Amino acid sequence: MPSNRLLQILLIILCLSLILYLGRSVLVPISFGLFISLLLYPVCSWLERKGMGRTLAILVSLLILLVPIAFLVTLLVLQVLSLRDYFPDLQDKLLGLANEISLYAEDRFGIEKDKWRIWATQGVENSIQSIFGFLRNTLQASLSGTVLMIIIPVYSFLILYSRERLVRVTEMLAPRPLKGRLREILHKAVSSYAQFIKGMATVYLIVGILNSTGLLILGIPNAIFFGFIASILTFIPYIGIMIGALLPIIISWTLYDSVYYPLGVVAIYAFVQYLEANLIFPWAVSQRINLSTLSTLVAIFVGGLLWGAAGMILFVPYMAIARIIADQVDGAEALAILLGDDPLPDPGGGQS
Repeated sequence: MPSNRLLQILLIILCLSLILYLGRSVLVPISFGLFISLLLYPVCSWLERKGMGRTLAILVSLLILLVPIAFLVTLLVLQVLSLRDYFPDLQDKLLGLANEISLYAEDRFGIEKDKWRIWATQGVENSIQSIFGFLRNTLQASLSGTVLMIIIPVYSFLILYSRERLVRVTEMLAPRPLKGRLREILHKAVSSYAQFIKGMATVYLIVGILNSTGLLILGIPNAIFFGFIASILTFIPYIGIMIGALLPIIISWTLYDSVYYPLGVVAIYAFVQYLEANLIFPWAVSQRINLSTLSTLVAIFVGGLLWGAAGMILFVPYMAIARIIADQVDGAEALAILLGDDPLPDPGGGQS
């Protein structure tokens, strides 16, 4: 019996993974639409209670969200385009470093300078092309995201407009023990998650401002862009801040003939990261979901595997929603403990 149960679970996971992977072109925009509708539901509901019609309330809510996003996408495109100006200087800097290494390798290890220089030059050129390709792909993703920005709000509008019907269908499909509490559970999940997202947006804003201010004082160009990119990437535990610091470190090393500027970038990001973890996050996020680092990394990895970059963005919040629902559902305590990062309850009921 236990082996049959395990086999059933594995088959369900396999079938669900195939559905998510094969249907990603349809499911990704719908999932983004559902995600946005969950964020906008408290605003839309508040506007409706103030006497605004549902259609107008949804449109106003969407505008409140989409106008800043459109501005940020435009800023991202312009900043990525401006980074091309630094590539010639970066290439010259790397070639000079490669030449110094070739002289050292010839003196120290007897490696012929010309062979080393050819190999190093090819490596530098390939690295520059890889960086430019990454930025070009980022720009293309931003442009394709513009198309999604037309489709996704339509899904969000329809989900918000038909929410009672969707909840009613969910009640009909829910197991009998949940039927009476489903609306309460959904309301708590949506409300808690909306508060969490509002707190996280505050965290990203404060961290982005602190990063940008530090880089501006240091004299790093495109400081606002680098500061907020690093702020957003902090949703990836431990790794995100390293990725966010990489480009400003390279740019500062290219522009200034001093190691102190790259070290200054590292010091700024490390200090802001310390403030974020110990002061900003606990203050801004009053209702913490407390996903564990393991759960977050698994969600990012599986999401990227199934849905690419969109999955890396979407799977973390949906896992957080699953954690909130698990807290509210009797019998789902094991799932809440598995996904969460709260202190474990004492099984004996005493002090450990």
